[in-house]
Amino acid sequence: MGKYIIKRILLMFLTLFIIMTMCFILVKLLPLPAIREMGKDVNLILARREKMGYNRPILVQYYLFLRNIVTDWDWGVGEQMYESLNVWSVMMQKLPYTILVNLYSILLAIPLGIGFGIYAALKKNKWQDHLISTLVMVFISVPSYVYAFLIQYFLCFKLGLFSLQLETLRNAGSLFSWKMFSSMLPAILSLSFGTIANFTRYTRAELSEVLTGDYMLLARTKGLTKAQAISRHALRNAMVVIVPMIMAEFIAILGGSLITENIFGIPGVGSLYITSINVRDYNFFMAMSIFYTFIGLASGIVNDISYGIIDPRIRMGSKK
Repeated sequence: MGKYIIKRILLMFLTLFIIMTMCFILVKLLPLPAIREMGKDVNLILARREKMGYNRPILVQYYLFLRNIVTDWDWGVGEQMYESLNVWSVMMQKLPYTILVNLYSILLAIPLGIGFGIYAALKKNKWQDHLISTLVMVFISVPSYVYAFLIQYFLCFKLGLFSLQLETLRNAGSLFSWKMFSSMLPAILSLSFGTIANFTRYTRAELSEVLTGDYMLLARTKGLTKAQAISRHALRNAMVVIVPMIMAEFIAILGGSLITENIFGIPGVGSLYITSINVRDYNFFMAMSIFYTFIGLASGIVNDISYGIIDPRIRMGSKK
């Protein structure tokens, strides 16, 4: 297992380096955005561009980019957005908003999705199962930003239950205040619908298969009640596939929040990434691309390792 983990980590950094190189070269092939003089320290930006080697070949620029990160953890400053501000500092200021809204949505989706999946598996081929399965297909097929528009129209505009846009930190007082949570709730709901449907589908499929196993019949013949057999044996085996999904789904909704954050005015890294692409801010684009790529690759390793932790019979990297 140790050799497997080390191998996967090395492959992860190799993949990250390849993707990072491709992103850097492709974005540098685009025309260099002009410096708008209003509200900017032009001399500072010109000095930064000279330090990053903007007037040198792309490979030299890439070397300087990597050197600044490795030696000084310097990701550059904003040029077209958040002018002259440190890229890393801006990211760290906005990251809590993204983490919080996605964390709330995944915490809402896990119990509901697994609960609906268990209920559908226990009512297999009955009307309850058919109803839940139909709703699951509908919710999986519709993107999260469609739910965002529907929630914004009906719950926020028509019924007036929530604000159309996220409350500012100054008005809410704290990120963990009830006022902030209630203004985040429309975004949380729009992100959680698809995740609930995914958990429901996989839980129903795995549990339905497990319930038909011979060992379940053996457990019943040994005197266990149906509830005991399900909780002690069926659910435990079904969780081998479901638990690793939790990390994967968290990463998925983190990516899905790119559009949702813009719809609800959430000042997170998702909206920061979209804006950096639109205005061609090289430094923010590279930092955000590396951020999302690293999270996606790291989650894959965590998912694989979790299989061996949940079920000791699974040994990653074994030749036998």
